[in-house]
Amino acid sequence: MHESDLEFYIPNDIPPEILDYGSELKQLEVGKAGKIGALVLRLEGNENGGKTVVKEQYSKVPLYTQRALYLEESLPSMAYMYIISPSGGILQGDRYRMDITLKNKAYAHLTTQGATRIYRMEKNYATQMVNVDVDDGCYFEFVPDQIIPYRDSRFYQKVDLKIHENATMVYSEIIVPGRVASRESFEYDICYMKSLGRNQNNKLRFIDIAILEPKKNNLKLLGILGDFDVVGNMYILTKTKYVSDLNSEINSKLQVFAHISGGATILPGDSGLLIRMLGYTAADIRIAMYEIITIIRKMILNVSFSGIRKG
Repeated sequence: MHESDLEFYIPNDIPPEILDYGSELKQLEVGKAGKIGALVLRLEGNENGGKTVVKEQYSKVPLYTQRALYLEESLPSMAYMYIISPSGGILQGDRYRMDITLKNKAYAHLTTQGATRIYRMEKNYATQMVNVDVDDGCYFEFVPDQIIPYRDSRFYQKVDLKIHENATMVYSEIIVPGRVASRESFEYDICYMKSLGRNQNNKLRFIDIAILEPKKNNLKLLGILGDFDVVGNMYILTKTKYVSDLNSEINSKLQVFAHISGGATILPGDSGLLIRMLGYTAADIRIAMYEIITIIRKMILNVSFSGIRKG
């Protein structure tokens, strides 16, 4: 880790739409203690074919992880881990970075203890980098809870997934309109989400960008969100032999849900799937995501999925 190097925590491609908010802060400066968060995890399968174990773990508050748990009876080797933020959310000027590596046929599931709240900002913006490296024969699910952008918040997230062509990665995100219970809906400045996938040789597998600026563009128009409020994305990078059958089963399953609209599409080179969903609540999207994970686990691992448990 390069704790003294602020650039280490800042994406090198911050888009101009985010940089427009780049004036300095009046409270804690960008990069000062409490403004940068780091999380490093390296998980490996036990050499004897047993549980996936944590080989390296480093946290810099406001990011923190609990120890690995083993919750799945059908897959006792899978490590479940939870990301915790003692600060309760992301503040203006925050710069977060996560580096997660799986090796030696590791099986893991990572989620957050609760929603990621992006608090109101008077100046500057917040960023988060998520770098994932999944090696040959590994299986990884990263399924965080929803992102809640508060009024006047500005957020840029870059997710870089380096996934071996003989491994599987499931990554998801849910974006809600704001603090709906407080009658705050689509009042944030910008939520800019960039995700890209590569193989073990750094060959590009996909790039996906979502730019949500509700104050500049009416997101409720037909062809954008329409009557829906919540956006859900899933990225599945896996062996080519699974892609066609996964696409068929997932699209059939999505037709069953009455409260969401969504579909799966095959990524270039049959390297995986992109799934886009729209719903009325985060719970609607989450239920659909769990069903999709059930399909993936059954097809790729031949095991069941009992659902994600918080604790």
